[in-house]
Amino acid sequence: MTDSLFKQAKTGIRGLDDVLGGGLEPARAYLLEGSPGTGKTTIALQFLMTGAATDERCLYITLSETEDELRATARSHGWDLRGIDIFELVPPESLLDEQQQQSLLYSSDLELGETTRRIFEAFEEIRPSRVVLDSLSEIRLLAQSSLRYRRQILALKHYFARSGATVLMLDDLTTDANDKTVHSVAHGVVRLEELAPEYGAERRRMRVIKYRGRRFRGGYHDLAIHTGGVRVFPRLVSSEHHSSFDREVLETNLPEFNALLGGGVERGSSVLMLGPAGTGKSLLALTFVKNTIARGENAAMFVFDEELGLLKQRAKGLDIDLQAMIDAGDLVLEQVDAAELTPGEFSTRVRECVEAHGARTIVIDSLNGYQAAMPGEHALILHVHELLQYLNRQGATTFLTVAQHGLVGDMKAPVDVTYLADTVILLRYFEAVGRVRRAISIVKKRMSAHEDIIREYMIGPRGFTLGPPLTGFQGILRGVPNFVGEAGLLKSDGA
Repeated sequence: MTDSLFKQAKTGIRGLDDVLGGGLEPARAYLLEGSPGTGKTTIALQFLMTGAATDERCLYITLSETEDELRATARSHGWDLRGIDIFELVPPESLLDEQQQQSLLYSSDLELGETTRRIFEAFEEIRPSRVVLDSLSEIRLLAQSSLRYRRQILALKHYFARSGATVLMLDDLTTDANDKTVHSVAHGVVRLEELAPEYGAERRRMRVIKYRGRRFRGGYHDLAIHTGGVRVFPRLVSSEHHSSFDREVLETNLPEFNALLGGGVERGSSVLMLGPAGTGKSLLALTFVKNTIARGENAAMFVFDEELGLLKQRAKGLDIDLQAMIDAGDLVLEQVDAAELTPGEFSTRVRECVEAHGARTIVIDSLNGYQAAMPGEHALILHVHELLQYLNRQGATTFLTVAQHGLVGDMKAPVDVTYLADTVILLRYFEAVGRVRRAISIVKKRMSAHEDIIREYMIGPRGFTLGPPLTGFQGILRGVPNFVGEAGLLKSDGA
């Protein structure tokens, strides 16, 4: 079956239609399952409101929530359910009367048959094209056996299919999470999950388990529930994004730094700045941002570790006015809270900066904070790989910082991504002549040759100042060098 054979029913949920390959095939029954609190009701309401917006008749059949509860949920998102019929299916009064209930078996048979009859009556009265059935757990309890439950779901499916309705069945998995009866009956199955990290807000994700005759985006996709509805963040696949651009060499305003880099940094490449805390990784990234905006291009900076007010104040000390860049629309500066933001949402924000804002320089400061948003180191590597590949193919130059553990000597990085970056800049402390000094070197550059020397640098009011090669020392990268010749050290402003 090809996509051109049918018109897709859009869900109206940002990102979900992309995961589903365009939407839902009409006149089919779909299962949306997940534990309570994962967003099933919110998604169902958005699905119906999207249909109502195009003058489709929409029906919400609820066996678990009351109409007042559904409307209260809608009001919390600022929604108006106009155009959506809500049928609240409650047990008939005769079934609630103990004198009318002859036996448990007879009562359950009567309740199941009565429930099905009333669902059909509500459908015949409204004749909707979109239906939500909430929830299957109630029908499963009435059926009392897997065989009767399966037969009942098949009857509902065929009835709705003959009427040409697109049906979304909700299941809260509160009765039997291992019962896969509906999976074989439904045309498509979407599962919602909620994760509770040790620290931070709960995190939600979704996965399409099944979709007959359709190609969909597999794997897990992060989702979030905000005021205004659910948003899905499709997993980034870098191979789907290509663009043409000139891989020119981008120079900085420091001739010594350009020489160290072998001329500069190539457009569409990634640069990793590695070093202990306080060596100036963030300030070096700001230098690249300043050069980008001076060329007339836009930039975006995502800050995990530092408060934005402090960063702006420190940048002014280097004659970099971040607020003026933001006001002019040249810079997007975002504070990222790793405890609240999922990796999928972060990737989506980066994509929006590139595709909507036109950013050509992206700074991620730092990967240590990014790692805190990940479920594990292996997942971090995969996320960074896809993100860097995507940015490279879009012609965006990416700068990442990683803070190593320790200050001098043998230092370890929390995660090794040096093999992913095209250029690796190494920043180090070293002790000489009674002072703690800083050294910089390029240890890797894929695109061109570069200097293999080590230079001292200082951070002052004019920004970064690079000195001549430190040829008079050995062991600088270990932190305690040996003097073997003329020092050639930089002198501080106060010296």
